[in-house]
Amino acid sequence: MTDKRQELLTKSPVKLMFELSIPAIIGMVVIGLYTFMDGVYAGQMVGENAMAAISVAYPITFINSGISTLIGVGLASVLSRAIGKRDKETIDKIMPNLTGLVLGISVLITILGVTFAREVLMLTGAKGEILELATNYLRIIFCGSIFVNFTQSSNMIMRGEGLMKKAMMIMGFGAILNIILVPIMIKLLPDRGVEGAAIATIISQTIQAFVTLYYFLKKSKNVKLNGIKINIELSKEVFSIGISAMLMQVLTMVQQMLLFRMAFKYGGDTNGIIMSASLRLQAFTFIPLWGMSQGLQPIIGTNFGAKNFDRVKKSTNLFLMGSTVVALIFWIPMELFPQTFLGLFIKDNAIVVQGISKFRIFYSVFILYGMMIMLMTFFQAIGNGKKAGQLVMFRQVILFIPLILLLPKILGEPAVWYTQPMVDFLVILLGFVFLNTEYKKLKGNLMSVS
Repeated sequence: MTDKRQELLTKSPVKLMFELSIPAIIGMVVIGLYTFMDGVYAGQMVGENAMAAISVAYPITFINSGISTLIGVGLASVLSRAIGKRDKETIDKIMPNLTGLVLGISVLITILGVTFAREVLMLTGAKGEILELATNYLRIIFCGSIFVNFTQSSNMIMRGEGLMKKAMMIMGFGAILNIILVPIMIKLLPDRGVEGAAIATIISQTIQAFVTLYYFLKKSKNVKLNGIKINIELSKEVFSIGISAMLMQVLTMVQQMLLFRMAFKYGGDTNGIIMSASLRLQAFTFIPLWGMSQGLQPIIGTNFGAKNFDRVKKSTNLFLMGSTVVALIFWIPMELFPQTFLGLFIKDNAIVVQGISKFRIFYSVFILYGMMIMLMTFFQAIGNGKKAGQLVMFRQVILFIPLILLLPKILGEPAVWYTQPMVDFLVILLGFVFLNTEYKKLKGNLMSVS
């Protein structure tokens, strides 16, 4: 712990950005390959309706992502600041608390998810074969809630400690296993290919969970799983910090459900299929930015805990610039060659051609998304969950919901595609206003410390 703490406090921010971000980006990309490859295999091996079914079901799985993010981000923030303060007592409570929370919440999510999968999916506007396939897929996915929530939240603890390579290796193992199993299970269940993809995903996540469990029981040097115990005071802090990250996941579910609903309403199944592919591509290219934010989190948390406020500011600015470069790497080819990327999911070239201009509009603001993610991560890392939560609420509720419901009625089908990028641009501007205010506070704290 001492060596890692010293690195986070003293090493060049540029070196830390590369050392922590690259493994984290690779690890997060690997996580994203789970659902990305499910969609590709379904689209190419089964058909557009199967791809659309998995894509329509995908936002609902954000319920699990929200739970694992709530617990993982909250405890990772507590951990990195505890490392900065050398607080061994708090560090020893991390994994017992995580395990207790995961078990309790995941059982409830599994029961509700399996019972109400169809009713929730109907809110997306999906009908007929797409709805039936999506329901079967989602019920199987919810059966693995405990395993996916334990693995993902525990992986965030590794990253919060700065162990990006270990976190990447464990997630990489599960993703590679999933990539191998999905086409096998689709072939073994030719009449139930969507369900085969879901079974393959659950098998992969279960094995991955046991590998993670073994690590924290036997291999971890600092953060040990030495029982299962929910600490009420610690959990309150975890929820206050992690709620913004969870809200972003859960409200992304609401956001994407509304996008699907509007797409089906203003263009039928064809528009729904285009939206499915567009959201898949956007979600996958979002993942490296989330990975980079995992590199920022321990740097900010540890230095903030050690009251090294000048270093907090410099590191944040560096990651804001670096994340924009990463976003640019994806934005350029996606805008130049949308037909190629949409074709990964859609075999019907006529549908692909219809989707080119729509996708370009939908993806237009992605170049700025790295900054948006770093701004939210900054506030989470310093323990200011309120500001991060406000950004999430503006992005996915206060601005988005009324606009996505009203603009298509007034301006027609094109508004389905440009509402989201317009909202995101406004939220990024608001994020920089918040950041400037926080920088002024840090400057005052730095002067008082001096």
